[in-house]
Amino acid sequence: MRRPGLRIFGLAVAAAALASAPAGAEDLAARARALHQGAIVVDTHIDTPDQLAGKWADVARRGATDHFDLQRAREGGLTAPFFSIYVAAEYAAGGALRRALQLVDITRRVVDGHPKDMVLAGSVAEIRAAKQAGKLAVLMGLEGGHALEDSLAVLRELYRAGIRYVTLTHTNTNHWADSSGPFYEADFDPKRYAVHGGLSDFGREVVKEMNRIGMIVDVSHVADATIDDVLAVSRAPVMASHSSCRALSDLPRNLTDDQIKRIAAKGGVVMLNIGSSFLDQKSWDWIKTTAVKLRPAFAKLRQQHKNDPAAFAAATRALWDQAGAPPRAQWTKVIEHIEHVIKIAGEDAVGLGTDFDGIPNPPIGLDDISFLPRLTEELLRRGHSEARVRKVLGENFLAFFGRVEAVRAQLAGEPPSTAVYRK
Repeated sequence: MRRPGLRIFGLAVAAAALASAPAGAEDLAARARALHQGAIVVDTHIDTPDQLAGKWADVARRGATDHFDLQRAREGGLTAPFFSIYVAAEYAAGGALRRALQLVDITRRVVDGHPKDMVLAGSVAEIRAAKQAGKLAVLMGLEGGHALEDSLAVLRELYRAGIRYVTLTHTNTNHWADSSGPFYEADFDPKRYAVHGGLSDFGREVVKEMNRIGMIVDVSHVADATIDDVLAVSRAPVMASHSSCRALSDLPRNLTDDQIKRIAAKGGVVMLNIGSSFLDQKSWDWIKTTAVKLRPAFAKLRQQHKNDPAAFAAATRALWDQAGAPPRAQWTKVIEHIEHVIKIAGEDAVGLGTDFDGIPNPPIGLDDISFLPRLTEELLRRGHSEARVRKVLGENFLAFFGRVEAVRAQLAGEPPSTAVYRK
């Protein structure tokens, strides 16, 4: 039971602190709140459908998933989250498309269950309309190209179902694109995932067909050679939906400065992952050091489950859980990555792809989607203009998405590709 006396005392202390706060700080906080509330805030990667598949909950209830619900989305000023249609690597052995469709169905059930608060969206115009209506615009992105099951017909049907980007690989190299691999595995060897030298011939056809239909090409999770091939082949700008800067934390899933520059030069965007190991070298170093210690146990599990990828994945997750957790980054590391992209590629090249509900270790002080306004205030405090902050929050992504839509319009007269995957 709450004690009224303590509550009144707490309010008095808060009022005294506010009264003694510098006027400039008070003005900055108010300015940040107004800016954030008026801005379009896009997050290109949250894994809410995967969590709901494991344990269904009403997103109107606070705490529905680890990092997302409608209350916290409102507090965070969120406008347009991409719900990730995450198809784990183990589904490459069978059932990948079925899993994707299950998560599409979950997303639609969530939105249909809250028509006053949410609406499915699939374009720049629909995102802006949702903002005007005061609703959350929910989009979908497919994470794991193996869910296409090597079919351009499936690609086209998933676009019709509402998917607006495809992450070409997950941690597995598929039949047509090389992955950066499961870098967290204790016996990780990137050479095992360098099968095609980037994209295969069929992979190039996948990218071209994505351009034609307006499906965003996402290079998060792919190998460096795959990024090179995508940038050479794609007729539309591309994005990294949830990757950060390798210069600040050198895990393989992050992007090099050269990659960031080339993505930006083509009109693309880098949407930053806020997982602690993506942000902070100390967190990534802990994972690398621990992986060395786990190698003997890892080798036993690989042999034990050599014919069962799902069982192997579950066993290795348990092994990592027993090892403990890496140190969490401070939330200001996100600002450092934003500023790094701006420094090397310009203010039009960066946005947010948090990976909320998919990361176990968000930074301290950015614990869930409700904390996003902190980024706005800190960017303003560091002297970034309001126009630039709006770009980072969502306008950069909308401009990029508009460029992808424009390429689709330009290619409208091109017939559907009849390319077929051949072993």
